[in-house]
Amino acid sequence: MDNQYKVPARTTIGHVHLKVADLPRSLKFYCDVLGFELTTMYGDQAAFISAGGYHHHIGLNTWYSKDAKPAPLHNAGLFHVAILYPNRRDLAVALNRLNLAGITLTGAADHGVSEALYLNDPDDNGVELYWDRPKDQWPKKEDGSLYMYTMALDIDNLLGELDKP
Repeated sequence: MDNQYKVPARTTIGHVHLKVADLPRSLKFYCDVLGFELTTMYGDQAAFISAGGYHHHIGLNTWYSKDAKPAPLHNAGLFHVAILYPNRRDLAVALNRLNLAGITLTGAADHGVSEALYLNDPDDNGVELYWDRPKDQWPKKEDGSLYMYTMALDIDNLLGELDKP
C-alpha cells in the first residue's frame, strides 16, 4: 500500500444517514427547526433532506430503529454530525431558530478556526452547527500548524449578527 497517498483536497463528505425512532418527529426537527428541505421520502420509513436542492445531505430512517431508545452514551458510534453554515450570520439565524423552538444547547465553543453550537436531535444524536472563519484567519502555532482550542463562545455577540444587514 502506498503510504504517501492523500485523499484529494477537494474531497467532501457528501451525506450522513441517521437511524431515528420517529420519522415525523425527526422531520419536524431537521426541516421545521433547522430549515432543511425534504427532497424525497422512501415510503414511511426513510426521508432524504438537503440544503439548496442537493439530492440529500441527511438521510433519516427507521429501518432498524423504529420506536427505539437512543443509543447508550458510552458506546461506540457517531459522536455528532457537523453542519457547516456559509457564514456567521447564518449560524446566528440558526441559533435564533433554536431559541424560538425552545431547544437547549449542550454547548457552544470558539475553536479558533470556527465557532460552533452543540445540541442533540430528538433521538439524542449529537449535532454541531458551525461556521468556519476564513482560512487566512485560522490561528497557527509557531511551527505553522493549526492552533485549535475550545473557548467559550460569546452567544450574545453571535446573536448580534442578526442586527447586521
